[in-house]
Amino acid sequence: MKAYSLDLRQKIIDTYLEGGISQRQLAERFKVALSFVQKILKQYRETGSIAPKIRIQQTPPKLNEEQLNVLKKIVEANNDATLAEIRILLEQKTGVLIGRSTVDRMLNRMEFTVKKKHCTRMKRKLKEFSH
Repeated sequence: MKAYSLDLRQKIIDTYLEGGISQRQLAERFKVALSFVQKILKQYRETGSIAPKIRIQQTPPKLNEEQLNVLKKIVEANNDATLAEIRILLEQKTGVLIGRSTVDRMLNRMEFTVKKKHCTRMKRKLKEFSH
């Protein structure tokens, strides 16, 4: 989601500093969340800045290099497996349980695709993997 513009942020601060309006009323007037108004006011009080914060540190990946290699081998050996099946196999081999969407992101980073035909037999296979 994009950050709110500096213009909007400045209007919120100016209106609040004029006085006579609550944070809740500010949020309603400018059609923003109350939590945003609280956050921008706190940031202004603490730093004097209303600019959006820049994300410096990225969230570290869920899997390390060794686990990614295991994931790659699983996909190569089970190229017809679904994301849910891959997830279970990865847990069995590494002890690390991640979500299906995380499996998908990791495979996309490694430029693997796992397009599947929709079939009810896959549900039975999933039960086999989970035991």
